[in-house]
Parts: sequence; C-alpha cells; structure tokens
Amino acid sequence: MSTAQPADSLRLDRWLHHVRLFRTRTIAAEAIAGGGVRLNGQPCRKPAQAVRPGDTVTVSAHGRVRVLRVLALGERRGPATEAATLYEDVNP
Repeated sequence: MSTAQPADSLRLDRWLHHVRLFRTRTIAAEAIAGGGVRLNGQPCRKPAQAVRPGDTVTVSAHGRVRVLRVLALGERRGPATEAATLYEDVNP
C-alpha cells in the first residue's frame, strides 16, 4: 500500500510550513496535533491530512486566529512573497 498523496494535494503540515506560518514542519505538526488547526471547519489532528486548492484552513497560533483559503500547494518553502501567493486571507 502506497502512502504517496496525489499531485493535487499536500500534507497539511507541509503546506503550513510552505506558507511560512510555522518555522518548521515539526512545529506545524505539533500545532495540528494540539488542536490549533481546522480544515474546512472541522477539527483536524492529523499532520498528514491532505490539503487541496479551495480548502479553508483555520489556524490559531502566535496569539491570533487566521482563516486562509488554499490557492496553491507550492513546491517548497520559499520567500515570503512566494508564500503569499499560496493562500488568500479570508479573516472576517
């Protein structure tokens, strides 16, 4: 059985790292496991949960809550200007 994800999705912890919300994937995974992240309005405690363009990710970290719409997955953790193209901030 393969654990590889389709090219149209990415692990949630990797995506959070790519968009520069967390310095490392380990810290992102800990935030997810600790209940600080929701995916499409549902609590998510699995760092390997698949994220796809169009999904909504709600993150409670660094003393604030951010609601982000996934626009793209990204290939790497790049500069902040590149990371900003991967999501749309939809905070109320």
